[in-house]
Amino acid sequence: MTMTADHLRPDATDASRSTAGFIELDERWSTHNYHPLPVVIAEAEGAWVTDVAGKRYLDFLAGYSALNFGHRHPDLVAATIEQLGRVTLTSRAFHHDQLGPYCRELAALTGTEMVLPMNSGAEAVESALKVARKWAYRVKGVPDGAAEIVVAGSNFHGRTTTIVSFSTDPVARNDFGPFTPGFVVVKYGDAEALEAVITDRTAAVLVEPIQGEAGVVVPPAGYLRDVRRICDENGVLMIADEIQSGLARTGTLFALDHEGVRADLYTLGKALGGGIMPVSAVVGSSAVLGVLRPGEHGSTFGGNPLACAVGRAVIRLLATGEYQERSRVLGEYLHARLGELVGRGVAEVRGRGLWAGVELAPGGPSARAVSESLMRAGVLCKETHDTTLRVAPPLVITREELDHGIDAITTAIRA
Repeated sequence: MTMTADHLRPDATDASRSTAGFIELDERWSTHNYHPLPVVIAEAEGAWVTDVAGKRYLDFLAGYSALNFGHRHPDLVAATIEQLGRVTLTSRAFHHDQLGPYCRELAALTGTEMVLPMNSGAEAVESALKVARKWAYRVKGVPDGAAEIVVAGSNFHGRTTTIVSFSTDPVARNDFGPFTPGFVVVKYGDAEALEAVITDRTAAVLVEPIQGEAGVVVPPAGYLRDVRRICDENGVLMIADEIQSGLARTGTLFALDHEGVRADLYTLGKALGGGIMPVSAVVGSSAVLGVLRPGEHGSTFGGNPLACAVGRAVIRLLATGEYQERSRVLGEYLHARLGELVGRGVAEVRGRGLWAGVELAPGGPSARAVSESLMRAGVLCKETHDTTLRVAPPLVITREELDHGIDAITTAIRA
Protein backbone atom coordinates (compact mmCIF):
# COMPACT_ATOMS: atom_id res chain seq x y z
CA MET A 1 0.00 0.00 0.00
CA THR A 2 1.38 3.40 -0.98
CA MET A 3 1.03 6.09 1.67
CA THR A 4 -0.29 9.39 0.35
CA ALA A 5 -0.45 12.82 1.92
CA ASP A 6 -4.13 12.15 2.69
CA HIS A 7 -3.16 9.12 4.78
CA LEU A 8 -0.66 11.13 6.78
CA ARG A 9 -2.81 14.21 7.33
CA PRO A 10 -4.54 14.30 10.76
CA ASP A 11 -8.29 13.86 10.27
CA ALA A 12 -9.98 16.77 12.02
CA THR A 13 -13.44 16.55 10.51
CA ASP A 14 -16.49 16.71 12.76
CA ALA A 15 -17.40 13.14 11.82
CA SER A 16 -14.08 11.81 12.98
CA ARG A 17 -14.59 13.40 16.41
CA SER A 18 -17.86 11.54 17.00
CA THR A 19 -18.07 8.26 18.87
CA ALA A 20 -18.85 6.41 15.64
CA GLY A 21 -16.05 8.23 13.83
CA PHE A 22 -13.38 7.28 16.35
CA ILE A 23 -14.58 3.68 16.50
CA GLU A 24 -14.53 3.53 12.71
CA LEU A 25 -10.91 4.71 12.74
CA ASP A 26 -10.02 2.08 15.33
CA GLU A 27 -11.71 -0.66 13.34
CA ARG A 28 -10.07 0.46 10.08
CA TRP A 29 -6.50 1.04 11.27
CA SER A 30 -5.89 -0.97 14.46
CA THR A 31 -5.51 -4.72 14.76
CA HIS A 32 -8.71 -6.41 15.95
CA ASN A 33 -7.20 -8.12 18.98
CA TYR A 34 -9.63 -6.53 21.47
CA HIS A 35 -13.40 -6.31 21.72
CA PRO A 36 -13.93 -3.04 23.61
CA LEU A 37 -17.24 -1.57 24.64
CA PRO A 38 -18.42 1.12 22.19
CA VAL A 39 -17.43 4.11 24.29
CA VAL A 40 -14.68 6.58 23.37
CA ILE A 41 -13.06 8.18 26.42
CA ALA A 42 -11.58 11.64 26.06
CA GLU A 43 -11.00 12.82 29.65
CA ALA A 44 -10.79 11.32 33.11
CA GLU A 45 -10.30 12.24 36.74
CA GLY A 46 -10.52 10.20 39.92
CA ALA A 47 -13.11 7.46 39.50
CA TRP A 48 -14.83 9.13 36.53
CA VAL A 49 -14.24 9.30 32.79
CA THR A 50 -15.89 11.45 30.11
CA ASP A 51 -16.47 10.42 26.52
CA VAL A 52 -16.10 12.50 23.34
CA ALA A 53 -19.78 13.46 23.51
CA GLY A 54 -19.43 14.79 27.06
CA LYS A 55 -21.16 11.90 28.87
CA ARG A 56 -19.65 10.92 32.23
CA TYR A 57 -19.16 7.33 33.36
CA LEU A 58 -18.15 5.78 36.67
CA ASP A 59 -15.08 3.63 36.11
CA PHE A 60 -15.71 0.22 37.69
CA LEU A 61 -12.73 -1.50 36.05
CA ALA A 62 -9.73 0.77 36.78
CA GLY A 63 -7.70 -0.47 33.84
CA TYR A 64 -7.67 -4.03 35.22
CA SER A 65 -6.09 -2.60 38.44
CA ALA A 66 -3.60 -0.35 36.63
CA LEU A 67 -5.59 2.65 37.93
CA ASN A 68 -5.72 1.74 41.62
CA PHE A 69 -5.17 5.42 42.47
CA GLY A 70 -7.74 6.67 40.00
CA HIS A 71 -7.25 8.70 36.88
CA ARG A 72 -4.65 11.48 37.00
CA HIS A 73 -3.95 11.35 40.71
CA PRO A 74 -2.46 14.80 41.44
CA ASP A 75 0.62 13.43 43.23
CA LEU A 76 1.40 11.10 40.35
CA VAL A 77 0.80 13.76 37.71
CA ALA A 78 3.04 16.20 39.61
CA ALA A 79 5.86 13.66 39.85
CA THR A 80 5.53 12.95 36.12
CA ILE A 81 5.61 16.62 35.12
CA GLU A 82 8.57 17.32 37.37
CA GLN A 83 10.57 14.46 35.87
CA LEU A 84 9.57 15.38 32.30
CA GLY A 85 11.36 18.66 32.87
CA ARG A 86 14.60 16.88 33.82
CA VAL A 87 15.34 13.64 31.94
CA THR A 88 13.14 10.79 30.67
CA LEU A 89 15.49 8.15 29.30
CA THR A 90 19.16 7.27 29.55
CA SER A 91 19.08 3.52 28.82
CA ARG A 92 20.85 1.29 31.32
CA ALA A 93 24.18 2.10 29.67
CA PHE A 94 24.44 4.84 32.32
CA HIS A 95 23.31 5.39 35.88
CA HIS A 96 20.65 8.01 36.65
CA ASP A 97 19.50 9.64 39.87
CA GLN A 98 16.08 7.93 40.07
CA LEU A 99 16.91 4.23 39.71
CA GLY A 100 18.76 3.56 42.97
CA PRO A 101 16.25 5.42 45.15
CA TYR A 102 13.35 3.72 43.35
CA CYS A 103 14.78 0.23 43.86
CA ARG A 104 15.61 0.93 47.52
CA GLU A 105 12.13 2.32 48.24
CA LEU A 106 10.33 -0.50 46.41
CA ALA A 107 12.38 -3.13 48.26
CA ALA A 108 11.61 -1.43 51.57
CA LEU A 109 7.88 -1.25 50.80
CA THR A 110 7.68 -4.91 49.77
CA GLY A 111 10.06 -6.28 52.39
CA THR A 112 12.41 -7.67 49.75
CA GLU A 113 16.12 -7.37 48.99
CA MET A 114 16.52 -6.69 45.28
CA VAL A 115 14.57 -5.20 42.38
CA LEU A 116 14.68 -6.01 38.67
CA PRO A 117 12.91 -3.13 36.86
CA MET A 118 11.00 -3.84 33.66
CA ASN A 119 8.06 -2.32 31.77
CA SER A 120 5.03 -4.55 31.21
CA GLY A 121 3.58 -7.25 33.43
CA ALA A 122 4.37 -9.90 30.84
CA GLU A 123 8.00 -8.75 30.84
CA ALA A 124 8.11 -9.13 34.60
CA VAL A 125 6.77 -12.69 34.36
CA GLU A 126 9.20 -13.58 31.56
CA SER A 127 12.03 -12.14 33.65
CA ALA A 128 11.02 -14.16 36.71
CA LEU A 129 10.93 -17.35 34.63
CA LYS A 130 14.41 -16.68 33.26
CA VAL A 131 15.76 -15.94 36.73
CA ALA A 132 14.19 -19.09 38.16
CA ARG A 133 15.74 -21.25 35.46
CA LYS A 134 19.16 -19.69 35.88
CA TRP A 135 18.91 -20.14 39.65
CA ALA A 136 17.98 -23.80 39.13
CA TYR A 137 21.09 -24.40 37.02
CA ARG A 138 23.57 -22.28 38.96
CA VAL A 139 22.37 -22.84 42.53
CA LYS A 140 20.13 -25.89 42.76
CA GLY A 141 22.19 -27.95 40.32
CA VAL A 142 19.47 -28.96 37.86
CA PRO A 143 21.05 -30.37 34.67
CA ASP A 144 21.30 -27.80 31.89
CA GLY A 145 18.11 -27.54 29.84
CA ALA A 146 16.07 -29.73 32.18
CA ALA A 147 14.48 -27.19 34.54
CA GLU A 148 10.71 -27.33 34.97
CA ILE A 149 8.31 -24.70 36.28
CA VAL A 150 4.94 -25.70 37.69
CA VAL A 151 1.97 -23.45 36.90
CA ALA A 152 -1.74 -23.54 37.63
CA GLY A 153 -4.56 -24.30 35.22
CA SER A 154 -6.76 -21.35 34.17
CA ASN A 155 -3.80 -19.05 34.76
CA PHE A 156 -3.22 -15.70 33.11
CA HIS A 157 0.30 -14.27 33.20
CA GLY A 158 0.48 -12.41 29.88
CA ARG A 159 0.46 -13.08 26.15
CA THR A 160 4.04 -13.67 25.03
CA THR A 161 4.81 -16.92 23.21
CA THR A 162 6.40 -18.54 26.27
CA ILE A 163 3.57 -17.47 28.59
CA VAL A 164 0.78 -18.72 26.33
CA SER A 165 2.72 -21.97 26.08
CA PHE A 166 1.46 -22.85 29.56
CA SER A 167 -1.98 -21.27 29.26
CA THR A 168 -5.01 -23.57 29.35
CA ASP A 169 -7.18 -21.02 27.51
CA PRO A 170 -7.60 -22.12 23.88
CA VAL A 171 -8.26 -18.52 22.79
CA ALA A 172 -4.83 -17.54 24.11
CA ARG A 173 -3.07 -20.63 22.67
CA ASN A 174 -4.67 -21.57 19.37
CA ASP A 175 -2.50 -20.94 16.29
CA PHE A 176 0.49 -19.65 18.27
CA GLY A 177 2.58 -22.82 18.49
CA PRO A 178 5.11 -24.37 18.56
CA PHE A 179 5.19 -23.79 22.28
CA THR A 180 8.01 -23.41 24.78
CA PRO A 181 8.68 -26.60 26.78
CA GLY A 182 9.55 -26.88 30.45
CA PHE A 183 6.19 -26.22 32.11
CA VAL A 184 3.91 -28.53 34.08
CA VAL A 185 0.26 -27.53 34.59
CA VAL A 186 -1.75 -28.62 37.64
CA LYS A 187 -5.20 -27.72 38.90
CA TYR A 188 -5.39 -24.37 40.70
CA GLY A 189 -6.11 -24.69 44.40
CA ASP A 190 -5.11 -28.37 44.58
CA ALA A 191 -2.04 -28.72 46.81
CA GLU A 192 -1.95 -32.53 46.49
CA ALA A 193 -1.80 -32.27 42.69
CA LEU A 194 1.02 -29.76 43.01
CA GLU A 195 3.02 -31.91 45.39
CA ALA A 196 2.65 -34.92 43.11
CA VAL A 197 4.44 -33.28 40.17
CA ILE A 198 7.43 -31.84 42.06
CA THR A 199 10.71 -33.48 41.05
CA ASP A 200 14.43 -32.79 41.37
CA ARG A 201 14.11 -30.81 38.12
CA THR A 202 11.48 -28.41 39.48
CA ALA A 203 12.85 -24.87 39.61
CA ALA A 204 9.78 -22.92 40.69
CA VAL A 205 6.05 -22.79 41.21
CA LEU A 206 4.38 -19.79 39.57
CA VAL A 207 0.98 -18.90 40.99
CA GLU A 208 -1.55 -16.07 41.11
CA PRO A 209 -2.73 -15.63 44.73
CA ILE A 210 -6.10 -14.75 43.16
CA GLN A 211 -6.75 -15.62 39.52
CA GLY A 212 -8.01 -12.45 37.85
CA GLU A 213 -8.67 -13.35 34.22
CA ALA A 214 -10.20 -16.66 35.28
CA GLY A 215 -12.93 -14.71 37.08
CA VAL A 216 -11.38 -13.38 40.32
CA VAL A 217 -11.01 -16.90 41.71
CA VAL A 218 -9.84 -17.14 45.32
CA PRO A 219 -8.13 -20.45 46.18
CA PRO A 220 -9.22 -22.56 49.16
CA ALA A 221 -8.02 -21.39 52.57
CA GLY A 222 -4.58 -22.79 53.32
CA TYR A 223 -3.68 -23.49 49.70
CA LEU A 224 -1.07 -20.75 49.43
CA ARG A 225 0.47 -21.84 52.73
CA ASP A 226 0.67 -25.35 51.31
CA VAL A 227 2.38 -24.05 48.18
CA ARG A 228 4.97 -22.33 50.37
CA ARG A 229 5.49 -25.49 52.44
CA ILE A 230 5.88 -27.69 49.36
CA CYS A 231 8.40 -25.30 47.87
CA ASP A 232 10.40 -25.18 51.11
CA GLU A 233 10.44 -28.95 51.52
CA ASN A 234 11.68 -29.50 47.96
CA GLY A 235 14.10 -26.61 47.44
CA VAL A 236 11.80 -24.92 44.92
CA LEU A 237 11.18 -21.20 44.39
CA MET A 238 7.71 -19.75 44.94
CA ILE A 239 6.88 -16.99 42.43
CA ALA A 240 3.76 -14.93 43.15
CA ASP A 241 2.20 -13.05 40.26
CA GLU A 242 0.79 -10.00 42.06
CA ILE A 243 0.46 -7.86 38.94
CA GLN A 244 -3.32 -7.55 39.35
CA SER A 245 -3.80 -8.65 42.94
CA GLY A 246 -0.98 -6.63 44.50
CA LEU A 247 -0.42 -3.03 45.56
CA ALA A 248 -3.52 -2.65 47.78
CA ARG A 249 -6.15 -4.11 45.46
CA THR A 250 -7.27 -6.79 47.94
CA GLY A 251 -6.96 -4.73 51.14
CA THR A 252 -3.32 -5.61 51.83
CA LEU A 253 -0.13 -4.75 49.98
CA PHE A 254 0.01 -8.27 48.53
CA ALA A 255 -2.82 -10.77 48.23
CA LEU A 256 -0.41 -13.32 49.73
CA ASP A 257 -0.48 -11.30 52.95
CA HIS A 258 -3.98 -12.59 53.70
CA GLU A 259 -2.42 -15.99 54.45
CA GLY A 260 0.80 -14.72 55.98
CA VAL A 261 2.84 -16.17 53.13
CA ARG A 262 6.00 -14.76 51.59
CA ALA A 263 7.21 -15.58 48.08
CA ASP A 264 10.79 -15.83 46.89
CA LEU A 265 9.93 -13.64 43.90
CA TYR A 266 6.99 -11.33 43.22
CA THR A 267 6.03 -9.96 39.83
CA LEU A 268 4.54 -6.48 39.95
CA GLY A 269 3.08 -4.20 37.30
CA LYS A 270 -0.14 -2.35 36.42
CA ALA A 271 -0.68 -0.07 39.47
CA LEU A 272 3.09 0.34 39.89
CA GLY A 273 2.92 2.82 37.00
CA GLY A 274 0.02 4.73 38.51
CA GLY A 275 -1.99 4.53 35.30
CA ILE A 276 0.57 6.85 33.68
CA MET A 277 3.52 4.71 32.62
CA PRO A 278 4.04 1.01 31.90
CA VAL A 279 6.14 0.07 34.93
CA SER A 280 6.82 -3.44 36.19
CA ALA A 281 9.34 -5.20 38.38
CA VAL A 282 10.44 -8.49 39.82
CA VAL A 283 11.23 -8.12 43.51
CA GLY A 284 12.55 -10.71 45.91
CA SER A 285 15.55 -12.40 47.42
CA SER A 286 19.01 -11.20 46.43
CA ALA A 287 20.14 -14.84 46.54
CA VAL A 288 17.80 -15.49 43.62
CA LEU A 289 17.80 -12.24 41.64
CA GLY A 290 21.53 -11.98 42.22
CA VAL A 291 22.20 -14.80 39.75
CA LEU A 292 21.90 -12.33 36.87
CA ARG A 293 25.13 -10.87 35.53
CA PRO A 294 25.75 -7.98 33.08
CA GLY A 295 24.54 -8.74 29.58
CA GLU A 296 22.35 -11.69 30.55
CA HIS A 297 19.06 -9.79 30.76
CA GLY A 298 17.85 -6.24 30.25
CA SER A 299 15.51 -3.69 28.74
CA THR A 300 16.20 -0.34 27.10
CA PHE A 301 13.25 1.27 28.85
CA GLY A 302 13.23 -0.82 32.03
CA GLY A 303 13.99 1.39 35.00
CA ASN A 304 14.00 4.60 32.93
CA PRO A 305 14.03 7.88 34.90
CA LEU A 306 10.41 8.79 34.14
CA ALA A 307 9.13 5.34 35.12
CA CYS A 308 11.18 5.41 38.32
CA ALA A 309 9.88 8.86 39.26
CA VAL A 310 6.28 7.71 38.79
CA GLY A 311 6.99 4.47 40.64
CA ARG A 312 8.48 6.37 43.57
CA ALA A 313 5.33 8.50 43.78
CA VAL A 314 3.23 5.32 43.79
CA ILE A 315 5.38 3.88 46.58
CA ARG A 316 4.84 7.03 48.66
CA LEU A 317 1.07 6.63 48.32
CA LEU A 318 1.20 2.97 49.33
CA ALA A 319 3.57 3.58 52.23
CA THR A 320 0.82 5.46 54.11
CA GLY A 321 -1.42 2.37 54.19
CA GLU A 322 -4.41 4.54 53.27
CA TYR A 323 -5.20 2.69 50.06
CA GLN A 324 -4.89 -0.74 51.62
CA GLU A 325 -7.35 0.37 54.30
CA ARG A 326 -9.77 1.91 51.78
CA SER A 327 -9.74 -1.32 49.80
CA ARG A 328 -10.33 -3.39 52.92
CA VAL A 329 -13.21 -1.33 54.31
CA LEU A 330 -14.94 -0.48 51.05
CA GLY A 331 -14.26 -4.00 49.80
CA GLU A 332 -16.21 -5.49 52.70
CA TYR A 333 -19.12 -3.20 51.79
CA LEU A 334 -18.84 -4.07 48.08
CA HIS A 335 -18.94 -7.81 48.75
CA ALA A 336 -21.80 -7.50 51.24
CA ARG A 337 -23.95 -5.62 48.73
CA LEU A 338 -23.06 -7.80 45.77
CA GLY A 339 -23.71 -10.86 47.94
CA GLU A 340 -27.34 -9.76 48.23
CA LEU A 341 -27.71 -10.54 44.52
CA VAL A 342 -26.86 -14.24 44.95
CA GLY A 343 -29.96 -16.21 44.04
CA ARG A 344 -31.36 -13.20 42.17
CA GLY A 345 -29.56 -13.42 38.87
CA VAL A 346 -26.15 -14.08 40.42
CA ALA A 347 -24.76 -17.53 41.19
CA GLU A 348 -21.67 -16.49 43.18
CA VAL A 349 -19.53 -13.49 44.14
CA ARG A 350 -15.79 -14.09 44.52
CA GLY A 351 -12.83 -11.92 45.42
CA ARG A 352 -11.23 -9.80 48.12
CA GLY A 353 -11.04 -6.09 48.79
CA LEU A 354 -12.23 -3.87 45.96
CA TRP A 355 -12.07 -6.75 43.51
CA ALA A 356 -14.97 -9.02 42.70
CA GLY A 357 -15.98 -11.61 40.15
CA VAL A 358 -19.76 -11.63 39.79
CA GLU A 359 -20.73 -15.02 38.38
CA LEU A 360 -24.07 -14.69 36.58
CA ALA A 361 -26.69 -17.38 37.04
CA PRO A 362 -27.28 -19.81 34.16
CA GLY A 363 -30.13 -18.85 31.85
CA GLY A 364 -29.72 -15.15 32.39
CA PRO A 365 -27.99 -12.46 30.31
CA SER A 366 -24.39 -12.85 29.25
CA ALA A 367 -21.71 -10.86 31.05
CA ARG A 368 -21.16 -8.93 27.82
CA ALA A 369 -24.82 -7.94 27.70
CA VAL A 370 -24.66 -6.78 31.32
CA SER A 371 -21.50 -4.76 30.57
CA GLU A 372 -23.24 -3.06 27.64
CA SER A 373 -26.29 -2.31 29.78
CA LEU A 374 -24.06 -0.81 32.46
CA MET A 375 -22.34 1.35 29.86
CA ARG A 376 -25.68 2.77 28.78
CA ALA A 377 -26.41 3.50 32.45
CA GLY A 378 -23.10 5.37 32.86
CA VAL A 379 -21.00 2.69 34.57
CA LEU A 380 -18.01 1.08 32.85
CA CYS A 381 -17.32 -2.54 33.72
CA LYS A 382 -16.17 -5.51 31.67
CA GLU A 383 -16.82 -9.18 31.35
CA THR A 384 -14.24 -11.93 31.59
CA HIS A 385 -15.33 -15.03 29.71
CA ASP A 386 -19.06 -15.35 29.07
CA THR A 387 -20.52 -15.50 32.55
CA THR A 388 -18.39 -13.35 34.85
CA LEU A 389 -18.53 -9.61 35.41
CA ARG A 390 -15.21 -8.32 36.72
CA VAL A 391 -15.55 -5.44 39.21
CA ALA A 392 -12.43 -3.47 40.20
CA PRO A 393 -13.11 0.24 40.85
CA PRO A 394 -10.28 2.66 41.63
CA LEU A 395 -9.35 2.65 45.30
CA VAL A 396 -10.12 6.39 45.48
CA ILE A 397 -13.82 5.67 44.95
CA THR A 398 -16.22 6.91 47.64
CA ARG A 399 -18.93 4.85 49.32
CA GLU A 400 -21.57 6.92 47.53
CA GLU A 401 -19.94 6.26 44.16
CA LEU A 402 -19.68 2.59 45.04
CA ASP A 403 -23.42 2.52 45.77
CA HIS A 404 -24.09 4.16 42.41
CA GLY A 405 -22.17 1.45 40.60
CA ILE A 406 -23.65 -1.43 42.59
CA ASP A 407 -27.17 -0.08 42.05
CA ALA A 408 -26.49 -0.01 38.31
CA ILE A 409 -25.24 -3.62 38.40
CA THR A 410 -28.35 -4.67 40.30
CA THR A 411 -30.63 -3.02 37.77
CA ALA A 412 -28.72 -4.39 34.77
CA ILE A 413 -28.78 -7.98 36.03
CA ARG A 414 -32.44 -7.89 37.01
CA ALA A 415 -33.38 -6.32 33.69
